[in-house]
Amino acid sequence: MTVSQAELLNSRTTRPVHLTRMGFGGAPLGNLYRTVSDEDAQAALQAAYDAGIRFFDTAPQYGLGRSEHRFGEAITRFGRENIQLSTKIGRLLLDCKPHEVTPEAFVDVPQKRIVFDYTYDGVMRSHEASRARLGVSNVDILLVHDVCVFSQGSQEMSDAKVRELFDGGGYRALVELREAGEIAAIGAGVNEWQVCEKLLGMGDFDGFLLAGRYTLLEQEALDSFLPLCQKRDVGIILGGPYNSGILATGAVPGAKYNYADAPEDILDRVRKIEDVCTAHDTPLIAAALQFVLGHPCVKTVVPGAVSAAEVQANVALLDRDIPMALWSDLRAEGLIRPEAPLPDEAAYAA
Repeated sequence: MTVSQAELLNSRTTRPVHLTRMGFGGAPLGNLYRTVSDEDAQAALQAAYDAGIRFFDTAPQYGLGRSEHRFGEAITRFGRENIQLSTKIGRLLLDCKPHEVTPEAFVDVPQKRIVFDYTYDGVMRSHEASRARLGVSNVDILLVHDVCVFSQGSQEMSDAKVRELFDGGGYRALVELREAGEIAAIGAGVNEWQVCEKLLGMGDFDGFLLAGRYTLLEQEALDSFLPLCQKRDVGIILGGPYNSGILATGAVPGAKYNYADAPEDILDRVRKIEDVCTAHDTPLIAAALQFVLGHPCVKTVVPGAVSAAEVQANVALLDRDIPMALWSDLRAEGLIRPEAPLPDEAAYAA
């Protein structure tokens, strides 16, 4: 099956990390924007495993631990040895009074508050707490979470968190865990490629979970970041392939781009992309999902899902045959950059 094809995150890791070409992202199962029942959450996780997906990503932030707990329940069925698992550091979850709960975009969450901490102690405490919630002795990939401008609110705050990571010992903690074999790879999970490029200039990272910044709509990462990743043998886990919605829904009223209503210039560009897709009898959402995997650094794509049906739909989209002429037409009309690698049918062979 398509999703069963394995890729190396990074050939330098002492314990290689093999990623299926589609992964399962845990944010929606933390009750992102709406409550997801335990039954639906477990059905979605099981459907992913049954479809051949073997890479699962989560974080303490997702539902203030709820996503990690739900993953842990599923892992007892899957067997820890049968999957690749990533979680994140940067947010400690502390007990608090009801009015102090910091759910961010999540609903129906445990009584916890978030404290950002990228220090040595913060990394170690976060790692230990995640292992306990997940019910595992180790994870494969540990990612620095949300040191980007998008998440921190300003370039000044982003820079401060990066300094804390390095000056406060957080990066040293990650390296120690990797060298001890407790984790196989380190990286960052962020919403901007610029901070990934900055981190690559400061440390030895194996890969990045990049959300929404290399898509059918956006390819600025081709300017410098992705070429640097190729040079450094750094893998990309691609989250947000639909730019938070518009590449899944199309340019409909209220379509979302970067978690807000899409501006007119984005709506117009998506309409043009949709026209090309329609001419080749291809759903926009399928083109968006498969396009990102054309780049050799992108090892896996991680679309969201909150039910078994959504998982199965994502797998079908990844399996759908897309004519090479569609990509050629998008390039010819200036809708994707001329240097953007195009998906190759051979890349999707089982």
